[in-house]
Amino acid sequence: MPSNSTASINQQLDLDKYVPALVNFLSNKLSAGASHCYRKYFDVGVIEWRVLAMLKVESDISANRICQVIGLDKAAVSRALKQLQTAGHVSFLKDKYDGRSSLVQLTAQGIELHDKILEVALAREKLLLEGVSPEDLEVLLKVLLKLNQNLKQVNMYEPND
Repeated sequence: MPSNSTASINQQLDLDKYVPALVNFLSNKLSAGASHCYRKYFDVGVIEWRVLAMLKVESDISANRICQVIGLDKAAVSRALKQLQTAGHVSFLKDKYDGRSSLVQLTAQGIELHDKILEVALAREKLLLEGVSPEDLEVLLKVLLKLNQNLKQVNMYEPND
């Protein structure tokens, strides 16, 4: 942590220009709204939705793979998978290459739920992007992809004392 000699006590973040805060605020508010909507209409939260979406993109994968791609901790993914399995939306099968591991896949019921939620998710995205030009959207996507590429480096950063 920087010492007081290098950081003035009067310095503060400009929350309208500090990218991590803006991304975090947007993400938190989007997730809360999505979770409310999905729970109300589909009886799943946003974490379960993320798992369903991941499994539609990539099937027969481990819980660890889900964690890697969507950036959730193991406990959250484990709880979501248990709920989805209990509801009949996912099933587990033994990994033929590693008998200690299980792979997860969507059931027919899970695919049906995914497709219903996808419609709503895309409608919400359309509302979010209202007024954003195609050119600005292209730039936004490029910037977001670049930020994702930089995350490993950012998370490895350790300040000099």
